[in-house]
Amino acid sequence: MCQNLLFDPKFFQLLFNIDFDLAILTRAEKCPCGGVFYCANYSRKPRGCPQSARHLFIFRFSFCCCECRKRTTAVSVRFLGRRVYIALCLALMPARRAKIKAQDPALCATLGVPARTLARWRAWWLQTFPATPLWQVQCALFVPPPDTTQLPPSLLARFLGSATETLVLLLRFLTPLTVRNGRVH
Repeated sequence: MCQNLLFDPKFFQLLFNIDFDLAILTRAEKCPCGGVFYCANYSRKPRGCPQSARHLFIFRFSFCCCECRKRTTAVSVRFLGRRVYIALCLALMPARRAKIKAQDPALCATLGVPARTLARWRAWWLQTFPATPLWQVQCALFVPPPDTTQLPPSLLARFLGSATETLVLLLRFLTPLTVRNGRVH
C-alpha cells in the first residue's frame, strides 16, 4: 500500500510543501552570529523518483548568513542527508527487498535503483541506523520498541494513520538525519 505512494504526484507535492514549511522555520531562526539568513538553495539531481515528480526535487532548501556567510540547510522529508536517492526510496525499497523479491527487478528498473544499492540500504537500516544518536534517544518512545532486525517496516508500523500519514510521520522522524549535527527532537 505504501509503495503506491512512490508514483503518486500528490504525495510528492505534499513532501515538497512540508519541506517548504520546514525551510520557513529554519530561515526564521537567526544565525549564531546574529546575521539574517538569505536563500541559498542548492541544486540536486534526484534519483529514485518518477519523472513526473522530478521538478519537486531539483533543489534543496538552504540558507546563507548575510554576515558570516555560514550555510544552514533546513531539515527535509524529501532528502536523507547527502544521498542522491530521495528519502522515500530509502524508507520503502529495503522493505520491498525483504518481502517481495519477485517484483524488485521491475520496480528497481522503473526507479533506477540498482540491486547493490538496495543491499546497501538494507545494511544501513539494520546496522548503521540503530547506532545513530537519533535511534538511541528516540527508540525508548516506542513500547514495545520496533524490531531492529525488521527495519524499516517495524518502525513504520509504529506510526498510526493512513499510508500517507504513516510515511510522512516516518520521514519527519528521520529529519534529524537529513542535516549535519542534526538535533534529536
